[in-house]
Amino acid sequence: MAASWTSYLKSLECTSCRGQFDAHDVHGVCPKCGKVLFARYDLAALGKAISPDDLRGRRWDMWRYWELLPVDDPENAVTLGEGMTPLLDVDKRLAARLGFADGRLRIKDEGKNPTGSFKARGMAAAISRAKELGIREVALPSAGNAGSAAAAYAAAAGIKAHIAVPRDVPPLNLAEMRTSGADVLLVDGLIDEAGRVLHQHAAEHGWFELNTLKEPYRQEGKKTLGFELAEQGGWGPDCLPDVIVFPTGGGTGIVGMWKAFEELGALGWIGPSRPKMVVVQSTGCAPLVRAFEEGADHAKPWERAATIAAGIRVPSAIGDYLVLRAVRDSGGIAVAVGDDEIRVSQKEMARETGIYTSPEGAATWAALKTLRHRGFVGGGEDVVLFATAIGIKYPRR
Repeated sequence: MAASWTSYLKSLECTSCRGQFDAHDVHGVCPKCGKVLFARYDLAALGKAISPDDLRGRRWDMWRYWELLPVDDPENAVTLGEGMTPLLDVDKRLAARLGFADGRLRIKDEGKNPTGSFKARGMAAAISRAKELGIREVALPSAGNAGSAAAAYAAAAGIKAHIAVPRDVPPLNLAEMRTSGADVLLVDGLIDEAGRVLHQHAAEHGWFELNTLKEPYRQEGKKTLGFELAEQGGWGPDCLPDVIVFPTGGGTGIVGMWKAFEELGALGWIGPSRPKMVVVQSTGCAPLVRAFEEGADHAKPWERAATIAAGIRVPSAIGDYLVLRAVRDSGGIAVAVGDDEIRVSQKEMARETGIYTSPEGAATWAALKTLRHRGFVGGGEDVVLFATAIGIKYPRR
């Protein structure tokens, strides 16, 4: 099977100035304007070479989509079994109680990934490409789960990871990083401060930075979320849900899925309709929600960010314009929920569905009530919530 592995990666393209760059060179952000770079593929050639039927019988992880992933040699694909997570139906009686009697409510359980979160997907792609490009040391700031995933995949790749985290990072995340051999720096402040500190160290030592959307490949792993939704829906014109509800910090999940739908649409593997993308943030840190409501293209940094959902405690994001564009182009919305709502929803999800998800995942459950109250959903839609990590990693608050 590995002998047929072919990546159709063609180039890198700036999402702002549209500059084109060689994908075989090491790049972070666009060297011309400093914005996010996207990996681009030869979709015309790929469409002639394979169809969804050709995926039958392939390996059962995210690398089954190797044509649309940025690794040329399968020997460089660093995997711990990430991807192909379950898409679980919420019991019909429970869905009806939540106002979805005439619709369908499902949960994509990303806690089944290695290191317990969807961050495994992005790090699998980014670390694999780093290995292929000969990078030996990587660095990133993290609120917790990205650092855990980076440490694990770097260890598997034989790459040294340097990770800066807020001092109040969940203890289990810290233990994961250190146990996997990462060099961990505790920082007074939030993830933005951790990023500033680490950038200094990376510049001094020549480490390659893997910050969210500041290199081209983490979103390539995250886009497999979109591929899986299409495949789990049976491909074709009606394979995608009507609404996707996603907890959003840096925004790579939303950005990756929207990119996936663009690529699949160009291939003709899905129809023209797209899910409405719903960004969920905390009322204690909601820069994207504020920007959406103000009609802005960029989000102003959030002052004094505070929330129990560490993964979405991101005061500012370089890819804000991409997240906001995806939400608006899809007819979606951005909403914020409070920490008390998150706490209640985390318990409700565990007791009603058996899924003990992270505070970030619980925020999507809390958002359902807001979406129904505002009339954004009427109860007859096919709605997918993302439970992005396992809850057991987080201290009870």
